[in-house]
Amino acid sequence: MRFIARALPASGAAFIMAFAPGAMAAPDAASKLVSCGKASCLLVSGRREHPESQVSINGHAVSVKGAQVWRVSLPVETVREWSPPSARTIQVSVLNPDTGNETVSRAGLPIGLLGHVTDFAALVIGTR
Repeated sequence: MRFIARALPASGAAFIMAFAPGAMAAPDAASKLVSCGKASCLLVSGRREHPESQVSINGHAVSVKGAQVWRVSLPVETVREWSPPSARTIQVSVLNPDTGNETVSRAGLPIGLLGHVTDFAALVIGTR
């Protein structure tokens, strides 16, 4: 019985540490559609450990604004060129210059941004 009482706090701490977000884990990047003049742009934002870290979107290096919290605005046409047809996400990579480690995350795209728009004749919403 004493063994269980002593092991329980240790196993509880291990359980919490296993499922808690890690300090080294980079948060996912985010994107949203914004207006940029007469066109539309995709505003991509994220975090990086070092301000010198290079940010790439779908394998293309981009110049971002900000230090550890960064953002970049890309014309929708550029995002279309860099993405496969009907993509629902973009790949955001952050390369740490000190360690050479690359953190890769996915940012969701607004629904239908790169896909085909379907006109509905009717939309039926049911209840349960």
